[in-house]
Amino acid sequence: MLVHPQFDPIAIHLGSFGIHWYGLMYLIGFLGVLFLGKWRIRRNPDSIVSERDLDDMLFYGALGVILGGRLGYVLFYQPGYYLSHPLEILAVWQGGMSFHGGFLGVLVAMWLFVRKTGKNWLAVMDFVAPLVPLGLGAGRLGNFINGELWGRATDVPWAIVFPQVDNLPRHPSQLYEFGLEGIALFLLLWIYSSKPRPVGAVSGLFLIGYGASRFIVEFAREPDSFLGPLALGMSMGQWLSLPMILIGIWMLRRALTRNN
Repeated sequence: MLVHPQFDPIAIHLGSFGIHWYGLMYLIGFLGVLFLGKWRIRRNPDSIVSERDLDDMLFYGALGVILGGRLGYVLFYQPGYYLSHPLEILAVWQGGMSFHGGFLGVLVAMWLFVRKTGKNWLAVMDFVAPLVPLGLGAGRLGNFINGELWGRATDVPWAIVFPQVDNLPRHPSQLYEFGLEGIALFLLLWIYSSKPRPVGAVSGLFLIGYGASRFIVEFAREPDSFLGPLALGMSMGQWLSLPMILIGIWMLRRALTRNN
């Protein structure tokens, strides 16, 4: 039986100032988008996005991730609490970010970007989609290092005890998400988008891939204590992922059909 190492949540100590692991993972994610995006632009002179565009997009996207992620957590997970404690909405250092909120935030941010530049929004999202999964994977590693978002109790050989929770062996669901949402989804999208595809196809595949990965892993992840299982025994993460899967299937089918 493995035991979670209970890492120091601060990765780098600089006197009285510290850089937390989770913040470091966000930085790695943003730098990954920048590096991979510029590599792909240099390999494709006809790219809809230029290197200068990418710098601007990263700024818009970072705001979308942070603001959307926080507001999504507030609205999707604990609206009653934050309605009673509105000032705590700003206390992001206490934790509480939602992928689905961050995703919506990025959609809005990219819409603002294309409104300014006159580019095709869906074509820009097709460019962005393959750059995202490694950042998602980095975020899940941050969850594991922090010992948060742990899995359900299990007897599988690779189960991990999270002493800060209890003494039960649990699924390392953060690592499952790292593997599926991070590595596997990155490889799928990177390979699929390496050849010209109909506009909207890559974005549709991202929605299907992320939504399905998250939906599956939620069976091994402990539901949020303040929510528990919702309708049909599904978690909030599963209910929020279902529309992504359905919209992704529709987008991919529509893109491929129009191209024939």
